[in-house]
Amino acid sequence: MYSKKIKLKGDKAIEQIPSIKDKALRINLNENIYGTFAEIGAGQETVRHFFRAGGSSGTIAKAMSAYDKDFSDAVYGIEEDGRYVTESRLKKMLSHEVNLIEKRLSRDKHPNKMFFSYANTVATIDFAKQFKGHGWVGISFQIEPDEAYNEIILHIRFKETDSRLQQETLGILGVNLIYGAYYKYNDPKKLLRYLYDHLDKDQLEIDTINFSGPRFADVDNRLMSLQLVKNGMTDAVMFNPEGKNILPASILYKKNILAFRGSFRPVTKVNMDMYEKSLKMFLDENKVEKDNTLVIFEITLSNLRSDGEIDERDFMDRAELLCSLGQTVMISNFQEYYKVVEYFANYTKARMGLAMGVNNLVDIFDEKYYRHLSGGILEAFGKLFYRDMKVFLYPMIGENGEIITSENLKVHPRMKELYKFFKFNGKVIDIEDYNPDILEVFSREVLKMISQGKEGWEEMLPKGVSEIIKEHRLFGFEPNKYLKEV
Repeated sequence: MYSKKIKLKGDKAIEQIPSIKDKALRINLNENIYGTFAEIGAGQETVRHFFRAGGSSGTIAKAMSAYDKDFSDAVYGIEEDGRYVTESRLKKMLSHEVNLIEKRLSRDKHPNKMFFSYANTVATIDFAKQFKGHGWVGISFQIEPDEAYNEIILHIRFKETDSRLQQETLGILGVNLIYGAYYKYNDPKKLLRYLYDHLDKDQLEIDTINFSGPRFADVDNRLMSLQLVKNGMTDAVMFNPEGKNILPASILYKKNILAFRGSFRPVTKVNMDMYEKSLKMFLDENKVEKDNTLVIFEITLSNLRSDGEIDERDFMDRAELLCSLGQTVMISNFQEYYKVVEYFANYTKARMGLAMGVNNLVDIFDEKYYRHLSGGILEAFGKLFYRDMKVFLYPMIGENGEIITSENLKVHPRMKELYKFFKFNGKVIDIEDYNPDILEVFSREVLKMISQGKEGWEEMLPKGVSEIIKEHRLFGFEPNKYLKEV
């Protein structure tokens, strides 16, 4: 009834996706699943599906919607920042409802019940249609009656421009989440994909997700973030130096942003020299305050692919190193730099900076990357440079041993005047107090030395990084492995 195989060509088969009604009914017919629904801001759209499916009396302990702010505060407490569509609010809702069900129902009378609390706090599109709306959605649930609660919390952004459609989308997502929590918890990657059952990515974006609890003890939420980008559920995800997933909007809002793009495989002295010197220059700029500045190390998805596939272990190695250096990391599917700047511009109008090497800047002036744009490279540059943004350029050594900077780098002849224009207008600034002794350090060479067991790579990396690589055997490092001379 709920999942059956359909024969296709040859021996191939696909799994039929159960309908939203079937999912709700399967939950309702499980006599041991029992819990509460608390929905704020977009109607009681999720619980509606369970009422309509039939058999809901054995599943729904309570359904409520504390719409009025004063009443909501009376139930869940007052938010210090006065905001209601927040992760903090959602967690208070889940905690409150779980405590109530445990308090009000006797375990002696219900020894086999697996309790749950589903909650959401949502703002749908405003009347002027300027803000499409967003929300926090989550579930606390048990898989065994005597087990601690597991939790799945996610942040969503609506893409539809009609509040009624957004409400329907939220209802479908809620059913998918509850169904996935009970029937797909042992495979979080699949659970993540199934959240979009009967939904399209043009309807909804999931940009943050966190799993916790005994059933998810082995889940690394950074890998779950990677899945969001990999599956096209969002364009970018971020996590902090502690390795925790963070909501991009909350950390980027009104910030001055300095971003570094790289493979960081591994992070080298060159990377950190570029970071330190460009940050100093950035903070010396007008309108840039240290307390309001965020530094981001960005890894684009194309830099994570190996033979067409994403190497998750390799990704975690890089993430671990960057976090150990106290950095905020962003994983994106942006191939072009102008898309990175556009993304940041969704959250801030403050000054931005991009730190990069000469090769990266030369690539930016390559027309082949902009053939998909109707306005070509001019359209891309309009998006990249019209904002309050500057490039901090790190030099490189040329083929003849010369130092290449913004003054002598070579772009395509057709791009010369365009380059001069941006250079003349102060959009490209050289990093001058660089360390000349490390210009010949390249990540790919360090990686090769590590994998082949060569000696000497440690001194090419920032302090403490080589110890982490050795301790955790990152990037293929094996103790006592040395390249033998033939």
